[in-house]
Amino acid sequence: MNNKEFAKKLEYRTRQFGISIIKLSCSLPNTIEGKVIRNQITKSGTSIGANYREANRSRSKRDFKNKIKISESEASETEYWLEIISDLKWVELDSLSTIVKEAKELLALFTSISNKL
Repeated sequence: MNNKEFAKKLEYRTRQFGISIIKLSCSLPNTIEGKVIRNQITKSGTSIGANYREANRSRSKRDFKNKIKISESEASETEYWLEIISDLKWVELDSLSTIVKEAKELLALFTSISNKL
C-alpha cells in the first residue's frame, strides 16, 4: 500500500471513529456531568479525523507535522475520556471495548507517524 492509499484509508478510519464517538456520546447520561463529558469526547474524538484530513492537505512539511501532532493529542484526550466513561460505568464495558481498542490503535498510529517526521 502506498502513502496515498494509506492516507485515504486512515481518513476513512478516523471518520468512522468520529461517528462511533458521536453515537457513544448520545448514550451518555443526560445529567450536567454527562453533558460535560459528552461535549469533551465529541470534540476530541471527531477532531482526530478533521486534523488528519487537514494534514493531508497541508502546505508544508511543518504544517503537516503540526496537524499530525494535534491528531495525536486529540487521540490521547479521547482515550482519557473513554477511561472516565469506563470508570464511571456509564456504558456497558463490552460495547465500549471496541471503541477503546480503536482509540488506542489510532493513538499508536499518530504517535508512530509523528515520531517519523
